[in-house]
Amino acid sequence: MVSFYTGKGDAGVSQIGELKHPKDSPILEALGDLDELNSLLGVVRSGYGGQELGEKLRAVQEALFLIQANLGAFLAPGSSVPELREEKRKELEREIGEIEEKLQLGRGFIVPGANPLSAWLDYVRTVARRAERSCYRAHKEHPIPVPLSYMNRLSSYLFALARLEASKEHIKESHPQYE
Repeated sequence: MVSFYTGKGDAGVSQIGELKHPKDSPILEALGDLDELNSLLGVVRSGYGGQELGEKLRAVQEALFLIQANLGAFLAPGSSVPELREEKRKELEREIGEIEEKLQLGRGFIVPGANPLSAWLDYVRTVARRAERSCYRAHKEHPIPVPLSYMNRLSSYLFALARLEASKEHIKESHPQYE
């Protein structure tokens, strides 16, 4: 019978492949942040929006699994996994461009919370930014093939999706007043 725990991490280390790594290593921090991001995308995908948004978020989840696999492969020498193709970043850029063209929004911060779905997407965006920073720290410490440009574009993509979802309900979002 398979157990949901091994107990091997009780001493502050995680085993990936044959090697043990401290739980607070930059790579494991990035893996944890990516896992949280992926889970949060699952929350949004399962409870909000329609099929089209669900498919877009599922594609992002698949990309995150590839990024996680590449980070994990660095910790387990000898393993090989496919890298995230540059086309994935270009697809995000294409979709961001389409949303920008459709909405014609200006620059500036938006107060989150126009509707539940846009608020969730803004929340996911902030977690994506944290995961991006974690990936950058891991990349800075180790020569890991992390697609940092994809992670950077992902938060912009989530921002654009949030604006799009608010616009579908004809909600005029507001900028902070700084009063």
